[in-house]
Amino acid sequence: QVQLVESGGGLVQTGGSLRLSCAASGRTFSRSHMGWYRQAPGKEREFVARIRWGDIRTYYADSVKGRFTISRDNAKNTVYLQMNSLKPEGTAIYYCHSTPIATTGEYWGQGTQVTVSS
Repeated sequence: QVQLVESGGGLVQTGGSLRLSCAASGRTFSRSHMGWYRQAPGKEREFVARIRWGDIRTYYADSVKGRFTISRDNAKNTVYLQMNSLKPEGTAIYYCHSTPIATTGEYWGQGTQVTVSS
């Protein structure tokens, strides 16, 4: 079983920055693909960024490329999302996501609220 706990959300002005963290329990973190998704009010959950295990290749939604950076620290069982140049449309609940390679399961955190004021 994997538990994911996000932190780092909050209120920020347009153009500001935040860094989200997701701490994972269990021993599968280093062999898990990790990602961030977000869900704005009245909208479906959408992909934001992903980082693979092993080759640490990263992927981003077009809407955040060049502004967001996903990274991981396997020694700390933590994945990060550095968000720069935030826009009001970035207001959403941000969720951490894990897909351990050894299983077909997936795990979600409880989410952290990010609010970008204009």
